[in-house]
Amino acid sequence: MSACGLCFVAMTRPVSAPADMGSALSLKIPPAAGTHGVGSTDVLVGAGTEGCFFRLFYPCTSSSAGNPHPPWCPRPEYVAGLLGIRGWEGKAAQYGASFILGNPQIPVLWNGNFLPGTDRKPLIIFSHGLGVFRTVYSSLCMELASNGFLVAALEHRDGSACATYHFSDGDAGTPLQEIWVPFKKVQPGMKEFYLRNYQVHQRVSECIRAVRILGDIDKGRSVSNILEPGFSLQTLKDRIDFSRVTVMGHSFGGATALLSLVKDNIFRCAVVLDPWMFPLEDTCYPGIQKPVLLINTETFQTRESIEKIKRMNSNGADLKYLTVKGCVHQGQTDFAFLTGYLANRIAGQQGTINPHGCLKIHIGSSLDFLHKHLDLAINVPKLEELKEVIETQVICGFPSINDSKL
Repeated sequence: MSACGLCFVAMTRPVSAPADMGSALSLKIPPAAGTHGVGSTDVLVGAGTEGCFFRLFYPCTSSSAGNPHPPWCPRPEYVAGLLGIRGWEGKAAQYGASFILGNPQIPVLWNGNFLPGTDRKPLIIFSHGLGVFRTVYSSLCMELASNGFLVAALEHRDGSACATYHFSDGDAGTPLQEIWVPFKKVQPGMKEFYLRNYQVHQRVSECIRAVRILGDIDKGRSVSNILEPGFSLQTLKDRIDFSRVTVMGHSFGGATALLSLVKDNIFRCAVVLDPWMFPLEDTCYPGIQKPVLLINTETFQTRESIEKIKRMNSNGADLKYLTVKGCVHQGQTDFAFLTGYLANRIAGQQGTINPHGCLKIHIGSSLDFLHKHLDLAINVPKLEELKEVIETQVICGFPSINDSKL
């Protein structure tokens, strides 16, 4: 039982497409609609496999308006990884796909100035799905940051990313060497559950490690960012609220978020997008006793996975299910904003819901949930404000499941 691999193509350098190919693909992530501007930077702490790698989204000042927008796909190796999962091998395939798409950018301010003040910002650790990388949920992370959250979008090192990298521990004075970690496929004769269960536990360890690193940064301890992107981590000193930490994830990341609630009490609640329940062992469900918001799509969940979900929070903690009508599994990623006549071939079947309205539902319901369970004294959109959209596009519960889906 494999999760839906979320594969896509992109590049890091702009290439002009011929006029008749200009509408083949387009990825246009909308600017965040919250109160604050959004800054972003990459943080890689620790050279080896035990390090931690994430993209940080944060509220920033308007004085950073001159900062550039970062590319959606940071390195060409991610293109190779995404295409390789789909069986598209060779440089010609990579170049052709990149040529058609061009160079989409994320509408955030790279290394923008962190919002000044003395208040502490609530923290969200975000875990990605199977076969993608840290920037594939930028539209969601940006919106959360524009509403006052710090969001650390991890890139997992367990072989579930389409590609990622770490550095070798060289001798003193020797430059660090990049080592790329490819996507780990299920090999013939291998039991998929054992691979994915091992991976989900490693993923949780990485989520916890990210919180610990951010904790050191908050305390003013020296934390070396190997990438040295130009953003001073010292500006986060005394600015992170570790009494209000949430874990969030999509698909395989959804399973990661749920298991994180069991593994560490630092996480007060979870927002889970269409979770892939397969990698979780049965013994973990009784341990999930914290508030959970699940935002599902209509076609991904099976009867078996729904029954597993219903076994959580037996002691009465808030467990809320929503199903967004017309939204498909990849519609909870940036792929929802992919358009053009090659969109379905590259990213899979698109949903029928307007992606901007779909994003608004996800952000509005997530913020409403977080406002309640993190005791946030800030103004956030309430579900009531989306009442008309909710009535037509959201099922408060699970969709009916056909036996043919099992």
